[in-house]
Amino acid sequence: MTADIAASLAELLGPGDVVLLQGGLAAGKTFFTRHLVQELGTQDDISSPTYTIANIYQTKRCNVMHVDAYRLSDAQEFHNLGLEEEIDTSISVIEWGERIQEAFDAYLHITFTAVHEQAGARDLEFGAFGQRAHRLLAQFQKRCLRGWL
Repeated sequence: MTADIAASLAELLGPGDVVLLQGGLAAGKTFFTRHLVQELGTQDDISSPTYTIANIYQTKRCNVMHVDAYRLSDAQEFHNLGLEEEIDTSISVIEWGERIQEAFDAYLHITFTAVHEQAGARDLEFGAFGQRAHRLLAQFQKRCLRGWL
């Protein structure tokens, strides 16, 4: 189901959109990102940017910038990386995004929580900050209601 959610969200995203992912180690953040990027049509290998901090994938729609903010202390440290132009022209998916959320005016926020009673199951909680993100979330909710109910 996580892959289906990622694919549905991918269809709505475009350049300048930011998705912040939160959850513990092995919560499913990279799995989600992999399926989102694959849905956008890439030939690139998708891996966690734990050591590189940012990976950029080419897709049919636009680039996707995949960031792991675990080792970043705050939004200023993120800005020091000089990725502003990439943020404006790409879809940005940021693991451990709560660490640098102050860097963005608008973003979708997804929290991953393991369901202990079901092996491998996850709860995903969505939120939005900013006008564009609220519109995206509303579109996503409509899409999910039509497709999954």
